[in-house]
Amino acid sequence: MIPGLADADGFFLRRDVIAAGGTDRHLLRSRKRGEIIRVRQGVYCLTSRWSELSASDRHAALCRSVLPLYSGMVALSHVSAAVAHGAPTWGLDLREVHLTSLDGAGERTVALVRHHRGVCRVGDVTRRDGRWITTPTRAALEVALVSPRDPAVAVLDWFLQQRLTTLDALLGLAEQMRQWPDSLHVSAVLGLADGRSESVAETRTRLLIADAGLPDPVPQLEILDRRGRVIARVDFAWPEYGLIVEFDGEIKYRALRRAGESIEDCVLREKRREDAVREATGWRVLRLTWRDLDHPAETAQRIRAALRRPAA
Repeated sequence: MIPGLADADGFFLRRDVIAAGGTDRHLLRSRKRGEIIRVRQGVYCLTSRWSELSASDRHAALCRSVLPLYSGMVALSHVSAAVAHGAPTWGLDLREVHLTSLDGAGERTVALVRHHRGVCRVGDVTRRDGRWITTPTRAALEVALVSPRDPAVAVLDWFLQQRLTTLDALLGLAEQMRQWPDSLHVSAVLGLADGRSESVAETRTRLLIADAGLPDPVPQLEILDRRGRVIARVDFAWPEYGLIVEFDGEIKYRALRRAGESIEDCVLREKRREDAVREATGWRVLRLTWRDLDHPAETAQRIRAALRRPAA
């Protein structure tokens, strides 16, 4: 009975089990057999599906399961709204579902659901799948309210890069939020946002460079060959220093991989692209990985040393 009540992600509600003739004893037996897990009060998931879901997929599925338990006077908000809009989740706390009360109810956290109280003006919320959700502009700023700097900037960058909002829209709404708690943090984070960053890795690299006091690079610089044709667009470049910094990672190669192309073929094509860039410019190329981003002081020193070396 229970598997038939689960959605595509394996989530189901206790109330649906009871309505179908089941009991809490059925649920308890299934839990003891390891067939299901209790995600929160009233929400369960098939163990086989739970193990297959990523952290962001689990959060999104939990949100979909939680919303029917509340009236229409709540909106999915903050981190939960950002996840629903498709934003990157690196560094975000996905343990709680975030809801904003539209009727002025007080703030509280109950059974992995964090209820926020905030004024929602016309244009701050929209409908999706029959439920309220805060708009991309508001969701991006809400993430900045509750998240550390770097993950918050990565989310802002993503919303800007996807053209789901604009800097003017973010600044306008941030001005209206000046009386909110932690609004100063929002202003500081917003001042670092740059929609030219195309990935979390690029955002983290840009912040690392700024924190180290290194010269500002040119992001997404187009490299031309001798005929004036664009042969590459590099992540970061210092033309006056003859240096390019590119991020290297499996996720990037998966994104760049063409139809029918293996990861190995994609890496070789990127190698040929890098050789073409060196031939056209004579500049050096420094590649960074996720591990490098986890050691910012060492990585900043590598970049600083590379900036001191003359170009070929």
